[in-house]
Amino acid sequence: MSANVDVNERPDYDQVLQDIADYVLNYKIESEEALDTARNCLMDTLGCGLLALRFPECTKHLGPIVEGTVVPHGSRVPGTSFRLDPVKAAWDIGCIIRWLDYNDTWLAAEWGHPSDNLGGILGAADYLSQKRIADGQAPLTMRAVLEAMIMAHEIQGCLALENSYNRVGLDHVVLVKVASTAVVAKLKGANREQLLAALSHAWVDGQSLRTYRHAPNAGSRKSWAAGDATSRAVRLADIAMRGEMGVPGILSAPKWGFYDVLFKGQEFKFQRPYDSYVMEHVLFKISFPAEFHSQTAAEAAVRLHDQVKGRIDEIERVEITTHESAIRIISKVGPLANAADRDHCLQYMTAVPLLFGNLVAEHYEDDFHAAHPEIDELREKMVILEDERYSREYHEPEKRSIANAIQVFFKDGSSTEKVAVEYPIGHRRRREEGIPLLEAKFKANLATRFPAGRSDAIFDLCKDQAKLEATPVNAFMDLFVI
Repeated sequence: MSANVDVNERPDYDQVLQDIADYVLNYKIESEEALDTARNCLMDTLGCGLLALRFPECTKHLGPIVEGTVVPHGSRVPGTSFRLDPVKAAWDIGCIIRWLDYNDTWLAAEWGHPSDNLGGILGAADYLSQKRIADGQAPLTMRAVLEAMIMAHEIQGCLALENSYNRVGLDHVVLVKVASTAVVAKLKGANREQLLAALSHAWVDGQSLRTYRHAPNAGSRKSWAAGDATSRAVRLADIAMRGEMGVPGILSAPKWGFYDVLFKGQEFKFQRPYDSYVMEHVLFKISFPAEFHSQTAAEAAVRLHDQVKGRIDEIERVEITTHESAIRIISKVGPLANAADRDHCLQYMTAVPLLFGNLVAEHYEDDFHAAHPEIDELREKMVILEDERYSREYHEPEKRSIANAIQVFFKDGSSTEKVAVEYPIGHRRRREEGIPLLEAKFKANLATRFPAGRSDAIFDLCKDQAKLEATPVNAFMDLFVI
């Protein structure tokens, strides 16, 4: 046979795709811890979205592409009056969820925010529930939403455990697209072939570069990239449900597949089978709306605030001891151009709580930064050090610490204690301490958008696991309409 021809034998679907499809179609969610955590995740994620509606740079993106569009059985965007087609609704929900960098996080070889998938899940489930009622069928319940969240977390998280997309320049939202595609296709009633086809197209898409997350190009695209990814998932699931053929060898095809084109020829590696591990171990952002690698640094800085607040001019240097991932992602010097840039600067997210005793969303805005030149003055005095143990335990499955330590040295030779925080308050090891604060965060976020009676009704429903699981999705979404 000539060497100048291709062998045109269509392969089976890549095993990675088959494993995801079989997990989504066949695995039974039985973990009470996972379901309870998913309920808390639902509260926290929607609360983050409601808080983001206070920021015009976010809300300018919301609403129908064509003004005045009316969509029968349209999906609702929480905290607004919009009723949109499921694809745009997923975009909008994903956008508000991610805007303030305040929803949950997964840290491994790759990073990401698995609750970003809720945009596609709710966008699809709300429409499907209304449509089913119109057709005389039972609506989807919130149990289906919680199960979809657990599975989306698991797919995104397990694909991230051993595979670093950032090291080849790809953004982690590719995993949002893949995970959302799988669970949305299931919600839509996909069979195995349709689900495999949908998944293959999620990998075929040209994937987002991480350029917009890093100096010197960090910008607000990082706040809507996940919404874009989860909405694309809804569209791909729809395409597959219409009978579109898949691309079976999308990952492994020599020369033209994902591995050879975008992953330096390396196949994906897996640490564990799919179950409910990721949801059970997910990290909540409870205290600060900040990139997660800085959460413990901000907490340590808050603890030091009282020791330094009257001595800012006396500071000689600030030592931040951290882990390799934080250094690679968010350590930067030089001017910070916008809120997204500041949210990805370890030094900024340490300086603000040292100076002011807290770190809130408004602290990233241009006017606040401009009004406080002492922030940049303090940044210039910071020294970043890596602790190899911190870096090692960041990856250990039974630890997954996100450690930072802060020590402030003064010109007279004195210093503060070295304050180390190895596990943020949103870590599984601190659930007992963290969940009451997460609930308080949700209450506060509800109050930014709804009157007291509505806020109380939403909170009480979300606190009741059995009642929430039995609630029709459309009735749940009714509560969030302005």
